[in-house]
Amino acid sequence: MKGGRALPGVMTMGLMSAFLAWSGAACRSESGSRAAGGNGHYGALERPEEARLRMVADQIESRGLRSPDVLRAMRKVPRHLFVPEGAQPYAYADSPLAIGSEQTISQPYIVAFMTDLLRAGAGSKVLEVGTGSGYQSAVLSEMGAEVFTIEIVEPLAEAARKRLTDLGYARIHFRTGDGYRGWPEEAPFDAIIVTAAPEDLPEPLVDQLAIGGRLVIPMGTSDQSLWLVTRTPDGVRREQVLPVRFVPMTGEAQHRKAS
Repeated sequence: MKGGRALPGVMTMGLMSAFLAWSGAACRSESGSRAAGGNGHYGALERPEEARLRMVADQIESRGLRSPDVLRAMRKVPRHLFVPEGAQPYAYADSPLAIGSEQTISQPYIVAFMTDLLRAGAGSKVLEVGTGSGYQSAVLSEMGAEVFTIEIVEPLAEAARKRLTDLGYARIHFRTGDGYRGWPEEAPFDAIIVTAAPEDLPEPLVDQLAIGGRLVIPMGTSDQSLWLVTRTPDGVRREQVLPVRFVPMTGEAQHRKAS
């Protein structure tokens, strides 16, 4: 995952209540995490497993996310193994973290929220554009999905491949390169998740959705929103979900913006 966080803003679909739950819980989550370890980090008296359970309870469940599969996956994946060693004490904090190459791992709530929007369960075929450290891939795999993930930054791609392989994730397929045009030879996909923000919707990704498939993607430049795009028998439905801040999508998306 290339890194994102939720921002205050205006919603245009029926998820206003989810955002209010997020913003209302932010102060509670921050104060709770400080009490447990200062700025959300875990110390010598708290094991990563305990910090992970607290992360899910304080940052995700308290904001109204109730999907048992998503919560189970978030409790299981060892997030501290997906960040640089120096950042591991802060792995379960309520914020994105730098992972190198000017990229970040997303805030835990955003990972859970986007995963929930995908509705990708056991047997789903999911495309991820932006592997990052591999954390989102691991969460999706824990939900039973077969994951096809693309990363444009070669050092990140190789590190994620090794990390996920060492952790025993066998149903994740890797590609190093530009994800703007997806993975057409493996299409169609039941769900597509994009973890960096293009300015506009990449049509090749929409074309690779199965009927009924869902694409979750941040879009925009200075003002970004998370969008849910659903392919229907009659076309495509777009819904603006939540104001966010993600790193920009590079490669073809960047060249299109410049032209």
